[in-house]
Amino acid sequence: MPERINWYPGHMARSRRLLQEQLRAVDAVVELCDARAPLATRNPDLNQLTRGKARLLVLNKADLADDNVTAAWLKYFRAREVETVRFNSNGARAREILGRIEEAVRPAMEKAARRGVRKTARLMVIGIPNVGKSTFINRINGSPIAKAADRPGVTRSNQWVKISPYLELLDTPGMLPPRLDDLDRARLLAYLGSVRDQILNTEELAMGLLMHLMQVAPQAARARFKLTQEQYESPEELLEAACRGRGWLLSGGRVDTDRASALILDEFRGGKAGKISLETPPAGRPEHA
Repeated sequence: MPERINWYPGHMARSRRLLQEQLRAVDAVVELCDARAPLATRNPDLNQLTRGKARLLVLNKADLADDNVTAAWLKYFRAREVETVRFNSNGARAREILGRIEEAVRPAMEKAARRGVRKTARLMVIGIPNVGKSTFINRINGSPIAKAADRPGVTRSNQWVKISPYLELLDTPGMLPPRLDDLDRARLLAYLGSVRDQILNTEELAMGLLMHLMQVAPQAARARFKLTQEQYESPEELLEAACRGRGWLLSGGRVDTDRASALILDEFRGGKAGKISLETPPAGRPEHA
């Protein structure tokens, strides 16, 4: 993986400007991150841009993460006074999220009510690419209304979605920081699919992911990829072992690393390797986030 990832297409710069303009029109902000790597999948720029607004942090795709680690993340953020909830956009808990949203916009609604106005609450949904913003909105709405796909960069413009007569959500494009100087964080984003695979070497990415899985979830990794050793001397040896274990072979018994690399990434991202968290909460004194 390169020492620095620059992936900031023109539409992201435009989206940032538009987001700044439309923040004035919203009552609260719902920020989504990936429950498997909550710190890596939060954009500090978005945190700064939305400061001063009522906010709700959603640990999305929680069904793909280790439940115990997710519980630790909830404790971590709440200790830092960040209103946080776990969520699976393809499952239940929509009612709980709506309840939290109502709490976030209640001050603005009550202020309008004192003036005799029945206000429509407007919330902005933000996050980096591929954390599931559009899918989240569709789940809250109860039916597909926002364009969604399991790859980054699908939402290319802001879109208002009317959830009820008095609740509207603004779906926004995913925004990465202009540069990803933290190589460890960049790796996690790449493993999760928040950075386009086309700008990276897929084989190197798959080897890095396998190595990481052997650190954070060795039993699940060995079971999924039929690995017979507890440790491997190099990423190349590990990838070859996965190829042989899963039968990803070419004629003559040669390993098919191209096919294996794509499948390893797809299977992890889709949760087929198990409920795995890539990040655990850092130790330290609580501070505001």
